[in-house]
Amino acid sequence: MPATLLYFSASTSLIALIFLCVLWEAVLAPIRPGGSLLMLKVLPLLLLFGVLRGRVYSYQWASLLVLAYFCEGVVRSWSERGPSRTLAVAETALAVIFFFSAIFYARLSARHAR
Repeated sequence: MPATLLYFSASTSLIALIFLCVLWEAVLAPIRPGGSLLMLKVLPLLLLFGVLRGRVYSYQWASLLVLAYFCEGVVRSWSERGPSRTLAVAETALAVIFFFSAIFYARLSARHAR
């Protein structure tokens, strides 16, 4: 049961993080009116669809990659105002949820593999 819950929370937070990053830079609070190319920051997340397949190797890499999104969220929550600050806090929260879900899922899966 815990593995299923960790898989669900990791998958859900990854998909939510992808949508948040695209909508943030395209519609909700872009740097420039009409959107910006900063929404391409979502491309590395799209490479992580091994997470949706439950591959432990993908979870291990994803836990490292998502730290960049955590850092961006923290920096932008301190430096921006208005809706961008709220979106940055949401990005930070999703990154933290994904990080811990991925770490514990990979750890639990490694134990079952032994």
